[in-house]
Amino acid sequence: MRHHRPRPPSFSGEHSHADLRDLSLTFAPLAIFVVVAITLVIWLIDPAPPHTIVMSAGPQDSSFSQAANEYKKILARNGVTLKVLQSDGSLQNLKRLLDPKQHVDIALVQGGVADGLDVSALMSLGSVFYAPVVVFYRGSGITRLAQLEGKRIAIGREGSGTRDLALRLLAANGIKPGGDTSLTPDDGLQAATRLVSGEIDAAILNGDSATRTLMLRLLHVPGISVMDFQEASAYTRLFPYLDEIDLPPGVLDLGHLIPADTIHLISPTVEIVARSNLHPAISDLLIEAAQEIHGTAGLLQHAGQFPSPVAREYPVSEDAQRYYKTGKSFLYRTLPFWLASVGDRTLVLLLPLAVLLFPALRLIPALYRWRVRSRIYRYYGSLIAIERAALKGPSPSEREALFQELDQIEDALNGLHMPLAYADAFYVLREHVGFVRSRLNPA
Repeated sequence: MRHHRPRPPSFSGEHSHADLRDLSLTFAPLAIFVVVAITLVIWLIDPAPPHTIVMSAGPQDSSFSQAANEYKKILARNGVTLKVLQSDGSLQNLKRLLDPKQHVDIALVQGGVADGLDVSALMSLGSVFYAPVVVFYRGSGITRLAQLEGKRIAIGREGSGTRDLALRLLAANGIKPGGDTSLTPDDGLQAATRLVSGEIDAAILNGDSATRTLMLRLLHVPGISVMDFQEASAYTRLFPYLDEIDLPPGVLDLGHLIPADTIHLISPTVEIVARSNLHPAISDLLIEAAQEIHGTAGLLQHAGQFPSPVAREYPVSEDAQRYYKTGKSFLYRTLPFWLASVGDRTLVLLLPLAVLLFPALRLIPALYRWRVRSRIYRYYGSLIAIERAALKGPSPSEREALFQELDQIEDALNGLHMPLAYADAFYVLREHVGFVRSRLNPA
């Protein structure tokens, strides 16, 4: 009766480079795992900076719009496209940021427009310039907004930060819409023209509407005065987003000493506000651009005063805080933006990757040993099958077939290159081949 016996393995693939193949097959899974892990972390957990971002700025030819165009030029030097959207001002900018459907990433937002809105999903990259509140009026001697009650006041167009802030300041002085005071939606040059012609009694200008040129023109008009905020300190306590700033004598016109005396003003700051998912590399790039654009001395500021990481209505992002403390990293100082971005994100992986690789590297010797010994064990499987067949008293033809299988095993072993560390197991295997051959020889 013939008994079923496993077919002998084929040894034709054994060659002198088996050890190299063993090493390759041992390291390959680990190498593939590391590459896949790095790729997933870089592109999913820490994605590359976007090539295009969107900023909501302000009206055409405003300081907001002009600043946004400067940002656009600087970001373009680093391969980032900045799309600038015109708007009615800070309030619309803020609402665009809060609306996911608008796809706006950053915006210039004046302080004081966030009351009543949930801005927890937003963060600030810092304050970048002042937008002072300047009140011009007909007559003289007015030092308090409360003294404008019952008069005709221009407070800025609908949707502008000027109007929103003016309404808050007037309300704090007991002046509200619907009362005896007439509040008109005039702004900038239109408000100044109506003030000079006597159509209104006062104009609250803010930011763009209070340009140096316009202020000089109004101060040259007889009967027009600028209000000195003698209660400026109180305003900064009641409205934390306001700062007290001064116009020193002669700052507008030294030759004619305009103004003749120090004028105390109050001013919100304009911040770069962003959504919380803004990429850290883009955050650094924007702050660097802000330093170039707003860092010089001006009419209302000293050199280096802006950008500033002082927290106002929005928390300053962690990435911005890091940048203000340490500046650009070594990679961003020495490499092009996109190359530095890849390098920076790769460095972040080193620590967790080292923790991951350490136990994996310890497994490599064990895997290699298993790989080499498994090849030896394959031969033992065939030898056991031949020996069992020999013990069953095979016929002459069966015995001849078993000898041929042994010959195949020996031929394969003669061409097999075994690492020196496993030479003992190799020679023991050859002895066992001889032992099985002796079992096949008839007694």
